[in-house]
Amino acid sequence: MPLALLTYSLIALATGQSKIEYALEKDIAYRQDQGDAEIKDRCKLDFYYPKNAKNYATIIWFHGGGLTGGGKEIPEALKKRGVAVVGVGYRLSPKVKVVQCIEDAAAATAWVATHVESKGGDPKKLFISGHSAGGYLASMITLDKKWLKPYGVDPDTFAGLIPFSGQAITHFTARKERGIPELQPIIDDMAPIYFVRKDAPPILLLSGDRNLELYGRYEESAYFWRMLKEVGHPDVQLLEFQGYDHGGMPAPGFPVMLRFVRDHSKLVDSKK
Repeated sequence: MPLALLTYSLIALATGQSKIEYALEKDIAYRQDQGDAEIKDRCKLDFYYPKNAKNYATIIWFHGGGLTGGGKEIPEALKKRGVAVVGVGYRLSPKVKVVQCIEDAAAATAWVATHVESKGGDPKKLFISGHSAGGYLASMITLDKKWLKPYGVDPDTFAGLIPFSGQAITHFTARKERGIPELQPIIDDMAPIYFVRKDAPPILLLSGDRNLELYGRYEESAYFWRMLKEVGHPDVQLLEFQGYDHGGMPAPGFPVMLRFVRDHSKLVDSKK
């Protein structure tokens, strides 16, 4: 058994998590405007949760794929860990613009914020995450408040933001829509780093090896971290997983994420 899985198993036994039963509700439509074929097909989420537990934390997970591919997923490494995981599907370019991808991410997050308590979760323990393009979406809806404002959801109430190798500058698919090459970087209001602020939720930035990452993604994350520190954000961390490339870095990232979720869930409880 791999060391990480062995560690998880020991933690589960020590905490009694092995006795927790889990449920999976699939293909929940999170947008009401189902008349649109793309929305009906793509705007669904899977909700995996500990059904005999209360006040658990929930991780909202956006899949990667450059905003042009991929599908909703519940990462295996996050199952049976005492938390809920929501795998979100969203519309993809070129059938829609990147703006619509972000709108879908916000709509799904608002749905979870509204419904998680009815399923036993704590609405104050929402952690927004995803890999690559999913990390970009997570960062955009958390840093730029305009995306969730129509739903009456304040991202400052989230317990944490955890992008896995997400773009901090304007996403290359958004640049492509404007005829800008993917290796010509720009920063504008389609870039999470454009919205750095000290009152954002706690942030854990995860990156693969700087020499193996995609398009300088580590350096984007490092700049994101630096500017958050410069504006006075009190709780932002940056970790680089040496030896792991862009596609492989989630594997070492999941245990770190779960520790972050555990620690910051305790902070939420301490404030009650």
